[in-house]
Amino acid sequence: MAPRRSAAEEVEEEEAEGEMVVLQFDEPLTWRPGKPIPLDKLLKSLGTLSKELEEMDQDLVDPSSLTNVAKEVASHQLLNHKDKGVRAYAVACVVDILRLCAPDAPFTPSQMKDIFNLIATSIIPALFDPANPYNAQHKYVLHSLTEIKSIVLILDVDGSDTLLLQLFSNIFDGVSKSIPGEQVAKEIEFTMAEMLGVLVDEATSLPAKVVDVIMAQFLRAAAPGAGKGRHVQIDESQATLLAKEEPEAYQIAKSLCQTFDTKMSRFVSQYFSDVIVDATSFAGRPNRDGDESEEEDVPSGPSESDLRELGKAHTLIREIWKAVPQILQNVVPQVDAELSADNVHLRQLATETLGDMISGIGAAGPPPPPTLDPAAYPPLTLEADDNLDVQPANALTTPLSAISFSQTHNDTFHKFLSRKNDKASTIRAAWTTAVGYILSTSAGGIGLSREDEASLIQGLGEKLSDNDDRVRLAAVKAIESFSFKDVVLKLGPNGGVSKEGSILCTLADRCRDRKAAVRVAAMSLLAKLWAVGTGELLAGNDAVIAALDGVPSRIYNAFYANDPEVNVLLDRVVFECLVPLTYPPTKKGSKGGASNGASQSQSTTTTAFDPDAVRAERILLLVRSLDPMSKKAFFALQSRQPQFSQIMETFIKQCELYNGGVMEENADKTTNNLNKIVQYITQFLPNPAQSIQDLLKFAKGNDRRSRNLIRYVIGQEHDFKTVHNALKELVKRIQAGKEPAILETLLPLLYRSGCLIFNRSHLSTIMEYSKSDKDGFGAAAHEILNEISQRNPDLFKAHIGQLCKDLVEQAPTITRENDPIVAETLKACSTYARKYPQDVPLDREFVGTMISFALYGQPPKVAKHAVNILVAKKDKKSDVYATDLLQRILKDWTYESPHFLNKLSAVSQLELFCPKVTQDHEESILNMTVQQILLVNRTPAQDEDPDWVDDADLDEEIQAKCLALRTLTNRLRSVEEAAEAKEKAPAVWKLLMKLVRSKGEISKTKDTPKHHKSRLRVLAAQLILKLCTQKHFDDILSPSDFNALALTTQDAVQEVRHNFVKKLQKYLSDDKLRTRFYTIVFLTAFEPNTEFKQRIETWVRSRARHFETTKQPALEAIMARLPSLLAHHPDYSPELDDLTDHARYFLFYLSLVATESNIGLIFKYAERAKQTLDALNPQSNAHQVLCDLSMAAIRKWYEKKNWAFLAYPGKVGLPVGLYTALKSHHEAQDVAEKQLVPEAIDAKLDDLLRAMDRKKKRKSTADGGASESRPAAKKSRVQPKEPKLKEPKPAKPAAPRKIASAKPKKPKKAPAEGSAAAMSSADRRRSGRSRGNQSYIERDSSEDDEEMLDGVAEWDYVEGSDDDEGGETHSDHAKSQGDAKEDVASDAEPQDSEQEEAPPAKVSEKKGTKTRKSAATKTADKDEEEGSTSELSEVEDVEMADPEEEAEKEVAEEPQEAEAEVQEEDAEEEEAATPPATKAANGRKGRAAAGAAKAKGAAPKAKAAPKSKAAPAAPKTTTLPNRTSGRATRGRAAAKKDEDDEEE
Repeated sequence: MAPRRSAAEEVEEEEAEGEMVVLQFDEPLTWRPGKPIPLDKLLKSLGTLSKELEEMDQDLVDPSSLTNVAKEVASHQLLNHKDKGVRAYAVACVVDILRLCAPDAPFTPSQMKDIFNLIATSIIPALFDPANPYNAQHKYVLHSLTEIKSIVLILDVDGSDTLLLQLFSNIFDGVSKSIPGEQVAKEIEFTMAEMLGVLVDEATSLPAKVVDVIMAQFLRAAAPGAGKGRHVQIDESQATLLAKEEPEAYQIAKSLCQTFDTKMSRFVSQYFSDVIVDATSFAGRPNRDGDESEEEDVPSGPSESDLRELGKAHTLIREIWKAVPQILQNVVPQVDAELSADNVHLRQLATETLGDMISGIGAAGPPPPPTLDPAAYPPLTLEADDNLDVQPANALTTPLSAISFSQTHNDTFHKFLSRKNDKASTIRAAWTTAVGYILSTSAGGIGLSREDEASLIQGLGEKLSDNDDRVRLAAVKAIESFSFKDVVLKLGPNGGVSKEGSILCTLADRCRDRKAAVRVAAMSLLAKLWAVGTGELLAGNDAVIAALDGVPSRIYNAFYANDPEVNVLLDRVVFECLVPLTYPPTKKGSKGGASNGASQSQSTTTTAFDPDAVRAERILLLVRSLDPMSKKAFFALQSRQPQFSQIMETFIKQCELYNGGVMEENADKTTNNLNKIVQYITQFLPNPAQSIQDLLKFAKGNDRRSRNLIRYVIGQEHDFKTVHNALKELVKRIQAGKEPAILETLLPLLYRSGCLIFNRSHLSTIMEYSKSDKDGFGAAAHEILNEISQRNPDLFKAHIGQLCKDLVEQAPTITRENDPIVAETLKACSTYARKYPQDVPLDREFVGTMISFALYGQPPKVAKHAVNILVAKKDKKSDVYATDLLQRILKDWTYESPHFLNKLSAVSQLELFCPKVTQDHEESILNMTVQQILLVNRTPAQDEDPDWVDDADLDEEIQAKCLALRTLTNRLRSVEEAAEAKEKAPAVWKLLMKLVRSKGEISKTKDTPKHHKSRLRVLAAQLILKLCTQKHFDDILSPSDFNALALTTQDAVQEVRHNFVKKLQKYLSDDKLRTRFYTIVFLTAFEPNTEFKQRIETWVRSRARHFETTKQPALEAIMARLPSLLAHHPDYSPELDDLTDHARYFLFYLSLVATESNIGLIFKYAERAKQTLDALNPQSNAHQVLCDLSMAAIRKWYEKKNWAFLAYPGKVGLPVGLYTALKSHHEAQDVAEKQLVPEAIDAKLDDLLRAMDRKKKRKSTADGGASESRPAAKKSRVQPKEPKLKEPKPAKPAAPRKIASAKPKKPKKAPAEGSAAAMSSADRRRSGRSRGNQSYIERDSSEDDEEMLDGVAEWDYVEGSDDDEGGETHSDHAKSQGDAKEDVASDAEPQDSEQEEAPPAKVSEKKGTKTRKSAATKTADKDEEEGSTSELSEVEDVEMADPEEEAEKEVAEEPQEAEAEVQEEDAEEEEAATPPATKAANGRKGRAAAGAAKAKGAAPKAKAAPKSKAAPAAPKTTTLPNRTSGRATRGRAAAKKDEDDEEE
């Protein structure tokens, strides 16, 4: 029982009760049917009631006094009144009553349902209309429900799920649909959010549809189409319509999840459990849409509707992770499970979703890729890149991850990493894209551990070499998402583009990808990165230099692919990225360009802006960044510009004559000429058929203004601004015309023919850099000037005066040396002087300067250029200058005299150009060059002497000997009359061949240093090639001498081999040598330097394409010569293993030349050659054996290729000098039917072909990547056999070899040379023609098998005619049809040029053995050089070479300097100056022996050289006869040889 209250307490309670407030309102609010209360009166009454209720205090009001009013205001008449004011006041009164009567509501359940229904459907939506007259009442209702939390009563109402759904939906929709400018006050939004928070907090559970509505608000951040499961690309014009910040509904939902994360986590987990269907549920359901991946062999999968729902769910997961990741703790395992699903769609969705979660990418998608503007000036810097990062960005697309995914869900993260090796390419591509975003966003800004980042970078690099092009493309696109700073700081430390295996190097490899999309993306990205980084490159930033400095080289190296599509891509990348035509943007640059930092020299000054100077600086930086090979490609591309400009000029002329198809006369001829030039042009484009249509459409358009604009673009007399403006106008004009598609054809042609790189506007800046060497651009500037002077000297006309003035200022004296860099300027001036001799100011001062350079210039080679300038005009004054110079030289003409090398170099040039001047001093010159220089060794040989030294390290003696050889050669070249030349040639020829045969040894004491011998023999071989470019000297080269010369390709010293092959390729490319010299190239089948061999293969394919185009079977006819050359090879033997080695030569030849269309002709040559006698050694059948071997190889080859073999029906001729006829037809029939090779050769050939296939498969899998490293296990297995190779064993008799050495009995003296102390010269050749410590026995023969047909590293070529476009000129040297006795079928059509072998008796009767060789050689290969007339020969005013092939031929090999015919001597010096870095002897025999030893368990036996006719004994002293009548003939010859002066 409660204690009794005191009297005082009772009194207080009575007083309080007496003070309770009672509602005073007593007006009626309801009415009887048919008698409604007037609206104004009702509103007034409700207003009065609302005001009174609002002023009441809950603690002082008497709840009982509210009962009647509560019943009335909750009546159906008021809550459903048609007037919104009545409803607003009624609800305002209701919420006050709820407040005053709390916690007990004086309403029935039915009334409560009506009240909250009205609130959810009418009052809340009305709040989003600020213009509503009853907005105050609506706000009051909202605040009251929230503050008193009376809103929670809705949870107890019957049908609360529907009411909650309406309430949440209306609030979310309302805050998002508010009209801009009339937005709901923030306080209302906050109050609504607070009200919803009250409901979430008080509810034990929320209806699933309400949770669905809350989750749906996160999708408001998504771009259109995001529900499909992946980011949708939005058109740039529509991007401005997208939201840039979080919508209000999004913010409310996000606030609810953040505030009540624990409860929402439960709700969200249940939601995704319902929405994300378990992966196993799809296994039993048929795939109704047939939508599974091609890679997946599964019978069922999700339907299209399932995928849509899954896409929405996963998009939602991305956004929730970005906004409130803590509520997804139980959802991540569900996504994790999808990674292991069998269905590829689920795995792909899971991979994409997890990737975006780790990156912090939400439903709006990733941020836009960073802008890499290659034309920005000044270029971007790393500091400026930081400033760009802090600029305001779209909050919805800004990656954000509040917590580290890799730490919070480590197992799932590593499971995600494992998806990089998924068997489905679509998933690997998705993974690659995701990794790109993870790295570029630094995992949503929260960062990655070093291990995780390294793992991701490694995985991204691996995907760049994936075997699926979609994955490779995704990898390239992934790197595009990196900012310039990220590329340098995140990818750069892994290694730059020049570091093998680095991610940037692998990206550069994709520039030569087989798929066009990958090539375009990779090359464009690399070029943009380099262009953006030029500022830091100039500033010397080590990180940027290490990462990107090699980019231009990798891009230009794609030129060697000889692919028209790649060439067009290269043009666009160069002129749109590397050196954009819009660079620098003049308007922006003129303002100072402070936005991107000031890294280039132009940006550091406040002087007048010179766009030409800035552009020239970019070009210089580009050239400086190129390696030797890519630099050759760069200059070759520039060298084609004059030729292409001529072609385009011809095209424009024909368009004018065509006149849109309206012609008054000669219509057929004009149309035919137009078609010819169009056909000619389109051979350089990737789609000839479409290109023909486009060019003809342009011609039919007959737009005079467009034709004039093209002339402005290609005209060399126009400055760059004029050229660029003309090109811009032309592009706009075509795009606005009826045929905008023709721009795809015209633009590459305009890029190639326009003066865009080498322009007269850039010359002044380049010349300034050549003098100042500012920023280290001096060397690059000199190279450009030299190239312009050779290729396009017309550009120099305005600057030649300044060039000569600079030379005068830097002239040397006997006491003062010149700057060595002046040599390049002098060389440029020399080249210009030969083409425009009248423009060179040969005043007294300048003549004195040239004489000073000739006598005292440094390096000594400048003397040659000075002499060229002095005698350029070829007039009487030139003879006077030459005489004056020669007298000064001979004044102190001793070996020890000062500047002796200068004098010798000058004499060498005078011998070539001024034979009349040197005639009187011939005896003195010959005595010096032969007796005092060549036959004397002043430097004794040492055991430690290297095999080769670079040009910079050459001692004076070997330089003098090289100049002496050149002097003797120039003396012959200056003779024009063939008879006189042949009379004077034998002594020099004998000297050169002795150097070739004796490996560079000419001294009687045999003490020439090894590096001297290497220089002398390669120079001798090159000079023989040079002499053979003239027919009367080529006639002197007998077959035996030819065979000896060919062995230079297999010299033990790598630099000797390479320099010789380079020179050979150059002359063959220029059509200066007869086609028989192509035979020598195929001796490189065993070249150990893989890269060099690949370039040879590219070059041969290029030449094969050229000959196919010109309908000349030149390379097919080589099959008639190759067996003869190999039959007299020192390594020939009829043994099975040796024949297997020789089979590699034939397979090497077939892989580069054979096609399905010419395989029959090749077989015919081999078959025909077998039915002959060896003219060099009639007792030997070696060539017949090899012909049999070649036919077996041909059969295997076309069977391997699945070609249909068609026997050649015509007749073919054979080289008379190599073969003679058999005695009778019966004997020929017996030889033809007899098999001369062992039966086991078939198995050996099969092994070789399988090895070739393995090599190609590896190359294909790597997508044209670098060749794989050799297995160490194979090396170790072969190495123990090395000692056996070095032990000569008794030799077996072999076919006679006249070319083994000049003196067969001399090999016993070989140990004195120090290079192979324990081996004879034959053994040394057989073991690799190498020093003992360079034997190739370390390599397994199977590796050589795989390496033999290794084509261009990153390209798979179709055989034969489908190979890359040849790089040759169409202007072949026309040769007489009469001289066709040696090889009548080498170049002409076989059926037209066939000639049977001459009977040996007739040859012997006429001239004997020695004379027979001379005669045979004299008439050799005349038909081989029969050129084909250009298809454009009938076009008026047309005389052109093939510029595309011209450009390709000049760079198809490292030796081939991109120079004109008059530049040969300079090319030799440049080639010698940059020998390959690595050394490896050509161990073809040694490696083959190693393979045989491995198979048989025994080392191969060495074979002794067979007996052969002794060569004539050399005289004790080598002297040359004095000239008696050379003045007239040598003078004329000098005029013709002017063009060949600069090849050294």
